[in-house]
Amino acid sequence: MGEANRRKQTGAPSPKKNNRKPLIIGAAALAIAIITGLYVLVRPPAPDSDALPVAGPDAEAFPAELDRYGVSVGDEDAPVVVREFADYQCPGCANFADVSQRLKREYVEGGQVRFVYFDLPLQQHQNAMPAAMAARCAGDQDSYWAMHDKLYALQTEWGGSNDPVATFTRYADDLDLDERRFRRCMNTELHREDIEESANVARQMRVMSTPTVMVDNIRLTRPGWGQLSAVVERELAEKQ
Repeated sequence: MGEANRRKQTGAPSPKKNNRKPLIIGAAALAIAIITGLYVLVRPPAPDSDALPVAGPDAEAFPAELDRYGVSVGDEDAPVVVREFADYQCPGCANFADVSQRLKREYVEGGQVRFVYFDLPLQQHQNAMPAAMAARCAGDQDSYWAMHDKLYALQTEWGGSNDPVATFTRYADDLDLDERRFRRCMNTELHREDIEESANVARQMRVMSTPTVMVDNIRLTRPGWGQLSAVVERELAEKQ
């Protein structure tokens, strides 16, 4: 007996078709909602957004004379100055390193922004001071920013090292630096005083955590590309 005749004689209902169309439409709608939500969360705020941080009504300008204790890149006469207080062993600072590289590409190289990096090695990070010295020793051979980027890129490799000088000397060799000069700089702690002066600037400015990022005298509340670029754009527009 055919299946159709059997169902007709027994009164058995026809099997229901599995209609997946509503499920597919629902899943697609959910995916679109998630993507839209993520875009809203990560898109840069508009430069005129009220949500962006501003300087206090009585806030004084950042003392420009203190910049000599940091390491600067960019036009000395750039209309906007971005300053970062950071610790090479700080994971959040390693995340911000990608942002600062983009800042240099998009604003510093064009003369719109000068970027100043201040060392603030934290006591709980045993290799933060040696790392800061490694960057400055590389700077003696015109390779500060190359070492700066390398230290952040390889942070998990050297963060727990018991012999950071050997690790950083290997990095210096990778950068084709004079190894003996670099090692001598590290072993004599040639730049310790410079780094301590930089940390003193942080204390003077009441910087308590890393990374702390300032655009002129405006302290960012969410140090990332979205807020940073929006505040920079707003400050550039106001100074035109």
